[in-house]
Amino acid sequence: MTNFALNAEARSDLGKGASRRLRRNASLVPAVIYGGDKAPLSVSLVAKDFAKLLENEASYSHVLSLNVDGTVETVLIKALQRHPAKGFVLHADFIRAVADHKLTTSVPLHFINAETADAVKLQGGEISHTMSEVEVSCLPKDLPEFIEVDLAKVAIGQTVHLSDLTVPAGVELVALAHGNDLAVANIHASRVQGE
Repeated sequence: MTNFALNAEARSDLGKGASRRLRRNASLVPAVIYGGDKAPLSVSLVAKDFAKLLENEASYSHVLSLNVDGTVETVLIKALQRHPAKGFVLHADFIRAVADHKLTTSVPLHFINAETADAVKLQGGEISHTMSEVEVSCLPKDLPEFIEVDLAKVAIGQTVHLSDLTVPAGVELVALAHGNDLAVANIHASRVQGE
């Protein structure tokens, strides 16, 4: 699914009881859209359509189009509240993506060349991931789907930091901007000795 668009309906019946009725009787997910220059807007989404959208990892770090009763809102998923045992979405928070305003959101890291790195393949090293996503600041048009971390040339005992990542133009790593060059991954010698 590469179409990041959903239909939504504005709702005026608010509160915990109303949200429970939506989920139980109509198989809808209550949600709120906020941010930008507009007032917060309470909406409901069809649960199965929203679940289908969330199957694609890119939907978490992609600008979505919500068609709310004929008006299109460009939004990002800010938070999801899930059922503790069954995992389905109970409530969603969306933040408006305004074209000329920078936004801050988390983007997943994709680790490439992990199995073919010399330190792993030839020297028996093990990879430790200390981050699976990174917070970025950028305009909505520059938002990357993910950021790649290339482990091909990482040696045993070497750590990959945020400053080692290649990010697209217009994208800034928030932690790095605050002077925190955090560790992303490292390759260390295996602790299990062969017989």
